[in-house]
Amino acid sequence: MHGMETIIPCVLMRGGTSRGPFFLGDWLPADPAERDRLLLQAMGSPHALQVDGLGGGNSLTSKVAIVSRSTRPDCDIDYLFAQVSVDRASVDTRPNCGNMLSGAAPFAIDEGLIAAADGETSVRVHNVNTGAVIEAVVQTPGGRLTYEGQARIDGVPGEAAPVRLNFLDAWGAVTGRLFPSGLRQERVDGVAATLIDAAMPMVLLRAADFGLRGDESPAELDANAALLARLERIRREAGARMGLGDVSDSVIPKPVLLAPGSDPAILSVCSRYFTPHACHRAHAATGAVGVAAAFLMPGTVAHDCGGPAPRPGYRGVRVEHPSGGMDIDVKLDDASGEVRAAGLVRTARKIMKGLLYVPGRYGAARQEQDARHRLAARQPVAA
Repeated sequence: MHGMETIIPCVLMRGGTSRGPFFLGDWLPADPAERDRLLLQAMGSPHALQVDGLGGGNSLTSKVAIVSRSTRPDCDIDYLFAQVSVDRASVDTRPNCGNMLSGAAPFAIDEGLIAAADGETSVRVHNVNTGAVIEAVVQTPGGRLTYEGQARIDGVPGEAAPVRLNFLDAWGAVTGRLFPSGLRQERVDGVAATLIDAAMPMVLLRAADFGLRGDESPAELDANAALLARLERIRREAGARMGLGDVSDSVIPKPVLLAPGSDPAILSVCSRYFTPHACHRAHAATGAVGVAAAFLMPGTVAHDCGGPAPRPGYRGVRVEHPSGGMDIDVKLDDASGEVRAAGLVRTARKIMKGLLYVPGRYGAARQEQDARHRLAARQPVAA
């Protein structure tokens, strides 16, 4: 602590197509309200450019990951995700974020929470937001974490080490049911909709029902004020039907506009995912898992966009998005025909580690000296 500022360790990482600071839980105040106030200050919110903080003026670069040793005996780490609003003093910890999740296991290994195995390290991640368990498989050749590799993901330049995410029980994690209203399709505000809780609570809609092709650019969709207002009306009604209550101040459920994929030779669906008030420049990983799962389940709005007849085992679905696409492997349950597991590959990169200076005093945050000692102890000196 230094005058009226708080100084804490911080690691800035890219996770998938998102970016934000990663913290160990004990670097932050224990009280959630105090923690959220600190996160707003740290990110520079509310401000359109987040010029006085770490945020990038976009919801994809205004995300926070908080990692700690797991409170669950069947998991290795707890991962709490926080979506910090850019232009409002609001922090939402209800949803998961699969893109930022891809940085959680590498961060935990880097910070000494988990020992790396030789070759690959499998980390069981408890998503505190939703209660879901996700297996993250990280590249650790010779027992050392590497961020370098040959994996490419659309929406991120260059290549990096793959991080495989296997969603094991993300079905109904937030609401308690895969289809919270008990229906695979219903009408909301006069249009067909599928309300689904699969890795992310979403309201799936057909782009054609809004007079759209479905492959419009995010800029085009974001400029359509009438569309955004209608999607928000639908989203609020869907939230109530899903048992989420008044969602006007929450980022879930997410509205998604779907259309048939561009390549009839493969299983593909075209998706425009809203975050929720603007179209994602690529796609949420959790959202893509849910869209791919719905695409394989007859009766859903997604399946109406060219989904196949059901069959057992894993099937690959390409979810097309504004920056390219995401390949998801989905397994349906033979008996119920509902999704059982899904996996995808992301990449992550450690951008920097240092000390974060936050205006104001925050009780439980680490003292400056302690933060400096910890940083120095973990900082390898370049040869």
